[in-house]
Amino acid sequence: MSTATSAVSSQRYCERRPRPELAGILSCVWIQEVSAEEPAYEHRTVPNGCSEIACVLDTGIVRVAVTRRGPALARHSPGARIVGVRFRPGVAPGILGLPASHVVDVDLELDRLWGRPANTLGARLAEAASAEDAADMLEDEMIGKCAAAPPLDPLVAEAVTRLQPWRHSDVNEATSELFISRRQLRRRFAAALGFGPKTLQRILRFQGFLALLNAHHGDDVTLSRLASAAGYADQAHLNRECSRLTGLTPTRFLDEMRTSCGPTHDHAASFAPLRQALLRASPAMAS
Repeated sequence: MSTATSAVSSQRYCERRPRPELAGILSCVWIQEVSAEEPAYEHRTVPNGCSEIACVLDTGIVRVAVTRRGPALARHSPGARIVGVRFRPGVAPGILGLPASHVVDVDLELDRLWGRPANTLGARLAEAASAEDAADMLEDEMIGKCAAAPPLDPLVAEAVTRLQPWRHSDVNEATSELFISRRQLRRRFAAALGFGPKTLQRILRFQGFLALLNAHHGDDVTLSRLASAAGYADQAHLNRECSRLTGLTPTRFLDEMRTSCGPTHDHAASFAPLRQALLRASPAMAS
Protein backbone atom coordinates (compact mmCIF):
# COMPACT_ATOMS: atom_id res chain seq x y z
CA MET A 1 0.00 0.00 0.00
CA SER A 2 1.07 3.65 -0.24
CA THR A 3 0.51 7.03 1.32
CA ALA A 4 0.08 10.46 -0.26
CA THR A 5 1.12 13.90 0.88
CA SER A 6 -1.66 15.41 -1.22
CA ALA A 7 -5.22 14.48 -2.13
CA VAL A 8 -5.87 11.02 -3.49
CA SER A 9 -6.97 12.52 -6.80
CA SER A 10 -3.38 13.67 -7.44
CA GLN A 11 -2.29 10.18 -8.46
CA ARG A 12 -3.60 6.80 -9.54
CA TYR A 13 -2.43 3.23 -9.18
CA CYS A 14 -3.88 0.24 -10.98
CA GLU A 15 -3.00 -3.43 -11.27
CA ARG A 16 -3.95 -6.08 -13.77
CA ARG A 17 -3.33 -9.77 -13.90
CA PRO A 18 -0.47 -10.99 -16.10
CA ARG A 19 -0.98 -12.91 -19.30
CA PRO A 20 -1.75 -16.61 -18.84
CA GLU A 21 1.77 -17.71 -19.82
CA LEU A 22 3.18 -15.62 -16.95
CA ALA A 23 0.54 -16.43 -14.34
CA GLY A 24 2.93 -18.66 -12.39
CA ILE A 25 5.71 -16.06 -12.56
CA LEU A 26 4.03 -12.68 -12.02
CA SER A 27 1.33 -11.77 -9.54
CA CYS A 28 0.47 -8.53 -11.35
CA VAL A 29 1.47 -5.80 -13.78
CA TRP A 30 0.97 -2.27 -12.46
CA ILE A 31 0.95 1.41 -13.42
CA GLN A 32 1.31 4.46 -11.17
CA GLU A 33 0.85 8.02 -12.39
CA VAL A 34 1.21 11.30 -10.50
CA SER A 35 -0.60 14.43 -11.64
CA ALA A 36 1.67 17.09 -13.12
CA GLU A 37 -0.46 19.80 -11.44
CA GLU A 38 -0.09 18.43 -7.91
CA PRO A 39 2.78 18.21 -5.41
CA ALA A 40 5.21 15.31 -5.31
CA TYR A 41 3.80 12.02 -4.09
CA GLU A 42 5.27 10.06 -1.19
CA HIS A 43 4.83 6.35 -1.69
CA ARG A 44 5.08 3.88 1.21
CA THR A 45 5.65 0.26 0.30
CA VAL A 46 5.23 -2.45 2.91
CA PRO A 47 6.66 -5.98 2.60
CA ASN A 48 4.66 -8.39 0.44
CA GLY A 49 7.12 -11.26 -0.08
CA CYS A 50 7.63 -10.26 -3.72
CA SER A 51 10.29 -8.59 -5.87
CA GLU A 52 9.52 -6.01 -8.54
CA ILE A 53 11.06 -4.55 -11.67
CA ALA A 54 9.84 -1.03 -12.44
CA CYS A 55 10.65 1.79 -14.83
CA VAL A 56 10.14 5.53 -14.34
CA LEU A 57 9.12 6.41 -17.89
CA ASP A 58 10.25 10.04 -17.75
CA THR A 59 13.84 8.98 -17.10
CA GLY A 60 13.96 5.51 -18.66
CA ILE A 61 15.67 4.20 -15.53
CA VAL A 62 14.72 0.63 -14.69
CA ARG A 63 15.02 -0.41 -11.07
CA VAL A 64 14.62 -3.64 -9.18
CA ALA A 65 13.26 -3.81 -5.64
CA VAL A 66 13.96 -7.20 -4.12
CA THR A 67 12.04 -8.68 -1.20
CA ARG A 68 11.88 -6.51 1.91
CA ARG A 69 11.46 -7.15 5.61
CA GLY A 70 10.40 -3.60 6.45
CA PRO A 71 8.79 -0.54 4.84
CA ALA A 72 10.35 1.66 2.17
CA LEU A 73 9.54 5.25 1.19
CA ALA A 74 9.94 6.79 -2.26
CA ARG A 75 9.13 10.26 -3.52
CA HIS A 76 7.71 10.60 -7.04
CA SER A 77 7.90 13.94 -8.82
CA PRO A 78 4.83 15.67 -10.30
CA GLY A 79 4.00 14.09 -13.64
CA ALA A 80 5.87 10.86 -12.89
CA ARG A 81 4.71 7.71 -14.66
CA ILE A 82 5.94 4.35 -13.42
CA VAL A 83 5.21 0.87 -14.74
CA GLY A 84 6.20 -2.36 -13.06
CA VAL A 85 5.84 -6.11 -12.78
CA ARG A 86 5.60 -7.97 -9.47
CA PHE A 87 7.05 -11.47 -9.24
CA ARG A 88 5.53 -14.21 -7.14
CA PRO A 89 7.50 -15.06 -3.97
CA GLY A 90 10.80 -16.78 -4.70
CA VAL A 91 10.71 -16.39 -8.50
CA ALA A 92 12.91 -13.31 -9.02
CA PRO A 93 16.39 -14.72 -8.17
CA GLY A 94 16.38 -16.99 -11.22
CA ILE A 95 15.49 -14.04 -13.45
CA LEU A 96 17.82 -11.55 -11.80
CA GLY A 97 20.70 -14.01 -11.79
CA LEU A 98 21.71 -14.04 -8.13
CA PRO A 99 20.43 -15.31 -4.76
CA ALA A 100 17.93 -13.06 -2.99
CA SER A 101 20.14 -13.10 0.11
CA HIS A 102 22.62 -10.90 -1.78
CA VAL A 103 20.15 -8.06 -2.34
CA VAL A 104 17.38 -8.43 0.26
CA ASP A 105 16.02 -5.02 1.39
CA VAL A 106 17.79 -3.37 -1.55
CA ASP A 107 16.48 -1.13 -4.33
CA LEU A 108 19.00 -0.71 -7.16
CA GLU A 109 19.22 0.11 -10.85
CA LEU A 110 18.74 -2.99 -12.96
CA ASP A 111 21.82 -2.33 -15.11
CA ARG A 112 23.96 -3.35 -12.13
CA LEU A 113 22.60 -6.86 -12.63
CA TRP A 114 21.80 -7.04 -16.36
CA GLY A 115 24.24 -4.47 -17.75
CA ARG A 116 23.48 -2.74 -21.07
CA PRO A 117 20.26 -4.71 -21.83
CA ALA A 118 18.63 -3.00 -18.84
CA ASN A 119 19.45 0.45 -20.26
CA THR A 120 18.16 -0.59 -23.68
CA LEU A 121 14.94 -1.79 -22.11
CA GLY A 122 14.51 1.50 -20.22
CA ALA A 123 14.99 3.54 -23.40
CA ARG A 124 12.36 1.47 -25.23
CA LEU A 125 9.86 1.82 -22.39
CA ALA A 126 10.41 5.60 -22.21
CA GLU A 127 9.48 5.89 -25.91
CA ALA A 128 6.17 4.03 -25.51
CA ALA A 129 3.06 5.91 -26.59
CA SER A 130 1.38 5.43 -23.22
CA ALA A 131 1.97 3.95 -19.78
CA GLU A 132 -0.28 1.04 -20.77
CA ASP A 133 1.86 0.33 -23.82
CA ALA A 134 5.01 0.52 -21.69
CA ALA A 135 3.54 -1.96 -19.21
CA ASP A 136 2.77 -4.35 -22.08
CA MET A 137 6.34 -4.01 -23.36
CA LEU A 138 7.78 -4.71 -19.93
CA GLU A 139 5.61 -7.82 -19.71
CA ASP A 140 6.88 -8.89 -23.16
CA GLU A 141 10.43 -8.61 -21.84
CA MET A 142 9.58 -10.84 -18.90
CA ILE A 143 8.31 -13.59 -21.22
CA GLY A 144 11.74 -13.89 -22.78
CA LYS A 145 13.62 -13.62 -19.49
CA CYS A 146 11.42 -16.16 -17.73
CA ALA A 147 11.80 -18.69 -20.53
CA ALA A 148 15.57 -18.74 -19.99
CA ALA A 149 15.49 -18.64 -16.17
CA PRO A 150 15.83 -21.68 -13.90
CA PRO A 151 12.58 -22.77 -12.23
CA LEU A 152 11.62 -21.85 -8.69
CA ASP A 153 12.85 -24.29 -6.06
CA PRO A 154 9.85 -26.66 -5.84
CA LEU A 155 10.26 -27.15 -2.10
CA VAL A 156 10.17 -23.40 -1.53
CA ALA A 157 7.12 -23.12 -3.78
CA GLU A 158 5.27 -25.77 -1.77
CA ALA A 159 6.31 -24.19 1.54
CA VAL A 160 5.04 -20.78 0.38
CA THR A 161 1.68 -22.37 -0.37
CA ARG A 162 1.54 -24.02 3.05
CA LEU A 163 2.38 -20.75 4.83
CA GLN A 164 -0.45 -18.75 3.27
CA PRO A 165 -2.68 -17.24 6.01
CA TRP A 166 -5.74 -19.30 5.18
CA ARG A 167 -3.84 -22.57 5.69
CA HIS A 168 -3.41 -21.99 9.45
CA SER A 169 -0.12 -23.92 9.46
CA ASP A 170 3.02 -22.91 11.30
CA VAL A 171 6.63 -23.33 10.17
CA ASN A 172 7.14 -26.44 12.29
CA GLU A 173 4.16 -28.16 10.67
CA ALA A 174 5.26 -27.16 7.17
CA THR A 175 8.79 -28.40 7.83
CA SER A 176 7.54 -31.74 9.12
CA GLU A 177 5.11 -32.21 6.23
CA LEU A 178 7.87 -31.48 3.70
CA PHE A 179 10.31 -33.91 5.35
CA ILE A 180 13.08 -31.35 5.65
CA SER A 181 14.92 -29.80 8.58
CA ARG A 182 14.23 -26.23 9.65
CA ARG A 183 17.86 -25.38 8.92
CA GLN A 184 17.61 -26.67 5.34
CA LEU A 185 14.34 -24.84 4.80
CA ARG A 186 15.83 -21.57 6.07
CA ARG A 187 18.81 -21.97 3.74
CA ARG A 188 16.64 -22.52 0.69
CA PHE A 189 14.32 -19.66 1.65
CA ALA A 190 17.33 -17.35 2.05
CA ALA A 191 18.39 -18.10 -1.54
CA ALA A 192 14.87 -17.63 -2.94
CA LEU A 193 13.52 -14.82 -0.75
CA GLY A 194 16.39 -13.41 1.30
CA PHE A 195 14.87 -14.38 4.64
CA GLY A 196 13.39 -17.36 6.46
CA PRO A 197 9.93 -18.95 6.32
CA LYS A 198 8.77 -17.41 9.59
CA THR A 199 9.36 -13.90 8.23
CA LEU A 200 7.46 -14.75 5.05
CA GLN A 201 4.55 -16.10 7.06
CA ARG A 202 4.31 -12.83 9.01
CA ILE A 203 4.39 -10.85 5.76
CA LEU A 204 1.73 -12.99 4.06
CA ARG A 205 -0.55 -12.73 7.09
CA PHE A 206 -0.35 -8.94 6.99
CA GLN A 207 -1.03 -8.92 3.25
CA GLY A 208 -4.12 -11.01 3.95
CA PHE A 209 -5.27 -8.43 6.47
CA LEU A 210 -4.74 -5.64 3.94
CA ALA A 211 -6.74 -7.57 1.33
CA LEU A 212 -9.67 -7.92 3.73
CA LEU A 213 -9.38 -4.30 4.82
CA ASN A 214 -9.38 -3.14 1.20
CA ALA A 215 -12.58 -5.10 0.53
CA HIS A 216 -14.32 -3.69 3.60
CA HIS A 217 -13.08 -0.11 3.22
CA GLY A 218 -15.76 2.14 4.67
CA ASP A 219 -17.78 -0.77 6.06
CA ASP A 220 -18.68 -1.16 9.70
CA VAL A 221 -16.24 -4.02 10.35
CA THR A 222 -14.02 -4.04 13.42
CA LEU A 223 -10.28 -4.44 13.17
CA SER A 224 -10.44 -7.31 15.63
CA ARG A 225 -12.76 -9.20 13.27
CA LEU A 226 -10.48 -8.60 10.31
CA ALA A 227 -7.45 -9.57 12.38
CA SER A 228 -9.06 -12.86 13.34
CA ALA A 229 -10.00 -13.67 9.73
CA ALA A 230 -6.41 -12.93 8.62
CA GLY A 231 -5.01 -15.36 11.19
CA TYR A 232 -3.90 -13.09 14.04
CA ALA A 233 -4.27 -14.27 17.62
CA ASP A 234 -5.96 -10.99 18.56
CA GLN A 235 -5.93 -7.30 17.70
CA ALA A 236 -2.87 -6.68 19.88
CA HIS A 237 -0.99 -9.20 17.72
CA LEU A 238 -2.07 -7.28 14.61
CA ASN A 239 -1.02 -3.97 16.19
CA ARG A 240 2.50 -5.23 16.87
CA GLU A 241 2.90 -6.63 13.37
CA CYS A 242 1.55 -3.47 11.75
CA SER A 243 4.13 -1.33 13.56
CA ARG A 244 6.89 -3.77 12.63
CA LEU A 245 6.03 -4.08 8.93
CA THR A 246 4.85 -0.54 8.14
CA GLY A 247 6.91 1.57 10.53
CA LEU A 248 3.70 3.20 11.78
CA THR A 249 1.18 2.57 14.50
CA PRO A 250 -2.04 1.02 13.18
CA THR A 251 -3.92 4.31 13.64
CA ARG A 252 -1.41 6.28 11.57
CA PHE A 253 -1.10 3.59 8.93
CA LEU A 254 -4.86 3.34 8.45
CA ASP A 255 -5.14 7.13 8.27
CA GLU A 256 -2.56 7.13 5.46
CA MET A 257 -4.41 4.36 3.66
CA ARG A 258 -7.62 6.38 3.75
CA THR A 259 -5.74 9.32 2.23
CA SER A 260 -4.15 7.27 -0.52
CA CYS A 261 -6.10 4.11 -1.31
CA GLY A 262 -9.36 5.59 -2.46
CA PRO A 263 -11.16 5.31 -5.78
CA THR A 264 -7.95 6.01 -7.73
CA HIS A 265 -6.22 2.87 -6.42
CA ASP A 266 -7.03 -0.57 -7.79
CA HIS A 267 -5.30 -3.48 -5.99
CA ALA A 268 -7.68 -6.15 -7.24
CA ALA A 269 -5.11 -8.27 -9.06
CA SER A 270 -3.03 -8.85 -5.94
CA PHE A 271 -5.69 -8.61 -3.23
CA ALA A 272 -8.66 -10.44 -4.77
CA PRO A 273 -7.09 -13.96 -4.71
CA LEU A 274 -5.97 -13.45 -1.10
CA ARG A 275 -9.36 -12.15 -0.04
CA GLN A 276 -11.27 -14.96 -1.74
CA ALA A 277 -9.11 -17.65 -0.11
CA LEU A 278 -9.48 -16.06 3.32
CA LEU A 279 -13.24 -15.74 2.96
CA ARG A 280 -13.52 -19.40 2.02
CA ALA A 281 -11.57 -20.26 5.18
CA SER A 282 -13.63 -17.85 7.30
CA PRO A 283 -17.20 -17.83 5.90
CA ALA A 284 -18.44 -15.55 8.69
CA MET A 285 -16.50 -12.67 7.09
CA ALA A 286 -18.55 -12.94 3.92
CA SER A 287 -21.80 -12.24 5.74
